[in-house]
Amino acid sequence: MKQALTEKEIVRKVDTGGVLSPKGFYAGGVHAGLRYSKLDIGIILSETPASCAAVYTTSHFQAAPIIVTKDSIAKEGKIQAVIVNSACANACTGERGLADAYKMRSLTSNAFNIAEHHIAVASTGVIGEYLQMDKIANGIGSIKIGKELNKAEEFQTAILTTDTVMKSSCYTGEIDGKTVYMGGAAKGSGMIHPNMATMLGFLTTDANISPENLNCALKEITDVTFNQITVDGDTSTNDMVIVLANGEAGNEPLTPEHSEWQTFVQLLKANCESLAKQIARDGEGATKLVEVEVLGALSDDEARAVAKQIVGSNLVKTAIYGADANWGRIIGAVGQAEVFVNPNKVDVKLGGLEMLKASTPLVYSEEEAKSYLEKDTIVITVNLNVGEGTGKAWGCDLSYDYVKINASYRT
Repeated sequence: MKQALTEKEIVRKVDTGGVLSPKGFYAGGVHAGLRYSKLDIGIILSETPASCAAVYTTSHFQAAPIIVTKDSIAKEGKIQAVIVNSACANACTGERGLADAYKMRSLTSNAFNIAEHHIAVASTGVIGEYLQMDKIANGIGSIKIGKELNKAEEFQTAILTTDTVMKSSCYTGEIDGKTVYMGGAAKGSGMIHPNMATMLGFLTTDANISPENLNCALKEITDVTFNQITVDGDTSTNDMVIVLANGEAGNEPLTPEHSEWQTFVQLLKANCESLAKQIARDGEGATKLVEVEVLGALSDDEARAVAKQIVGSNLVKTAIYGADANWGRIIGAVGQAEVFVNPNKVDVKLGGLEMLKASTPLVYSEEEAKSYLEKDTIVITVNLNVGEGTGKAWGCDLSYDYVKINASYRT
């Protein structure tokens, strides 16, 4: 009898390709002069209109490009191209900003012969400044798209702001005997505290799935990936995750009743988790990725809430930056979470070091703990021992450089 595959075996990581790994997708980027020298306008384009799903920032001040993207998707749930600019968020810019976002859509429509309602728009950068539409128009008109790896990198570079590295992912799996690919690109470094935050995520797949079922899967996975990262506790105005599925892999239409639905869900989860962790690792001024796993909560929701409370604590973050194994700061964060906690049952581990058992301090080596905290990836495990709920969250340490970067963001 064939043994059931584990989650890791269902999908396989692909080292290169990103958003261009799936069939039928193209990308490109250009320097339009919105930034001094770096690429600042990028595009992803599908050969055919693709099923689309998106999730957006919960900020009351949703930026103009989000309004335009929502309008496009609402028409028939299909998107063929996503146009993105960096340097300017086009947020809090009133009627002029909204008109400019619609103009970006129409310029892209004309340049690539795509229906306007098949185009999504995204912007990132400084809030409260108007787009330089002459440069936007010239930039969109000069983008050259392609399928080569450097074209994916052009797009990945064009969307960055204070990021120090490009962020991409790609995984593959088998559905209905067809090889299905899903790739992603993202930007995000500061103001990260989704539901969503100052981040943009773009995912492409050649899987065959309806917009409705894609939306269902994206919302489920966003809750356990992008919504579980935090850098500094601030939520922004622009940010979204958007997925395009053009169906070119040739599998049967995916639904939750499909025998290999979980393969698609795992493809989506693997990509979203990879991108989320890359964003957390690249937090402004960060030196370490911090992963918190919470076990034994009353529910998964409560576990995720505790994990995010810990990873978002400035006291925990600064202790990790300073390689100070002060587990009291972890307990302090747990105590603030609005979940059920029995204060007599909590266990805490730092990497493989047990520091607290049933809320009783254990003897551990300070030298070994400090050595562990000097690594570039730190794992904190907390067991509440009151239920079966589990959850994870990701963040980073808080360094002096974070203040420097954000004190001079506009200069």
